[in-house]
Amino acid sequence: MRRSKLEMYIDILKVLAQRGPLKLTHVMYKANVNCSVLKEYIDFLIKQGLVEERTIGKRRVVYAVTQRGITVLKYFKELKQVLPIVEEAGNPALMPF
Repeated sequence: MRRSKLEMYIDILKVLAQRGPLKLTHVMYKANVNCSVLKEYIDFLIKQGLVEERTIGKRRVVYAVTQRGITVLKYFKELKQVLPIVEEAGNPALMPF
C-alpha cells in the first residue's frame, strides 16, 4: 500500500531522530524514499523548522531533526495511540472520521 505524504514526512523524521545527522543518500535508503521526492520533502521539512541542513567540513552536507521535529514526532506518536487508524482496503472514504 502506498504511503501518504504525512507518513513519508514522519518516516523521514523518525530516521533522522533515530540515526542522527545523515547524508541525503542515507536518508533515502533508510526511509525508502525516491531521491527526487526526498529532496522535495526535505525542503518542506526545513521550511517548517523540523529538519536542519548542516555542513560538516568544507563540503559534506548532512540533515538532522530539530527539537521542533522531535516534538512533532512525539505528538504524532501520542495521536496514533489515542486514535488508532483503521485501514480499509482500497477505499479511504470508508475511514471513520
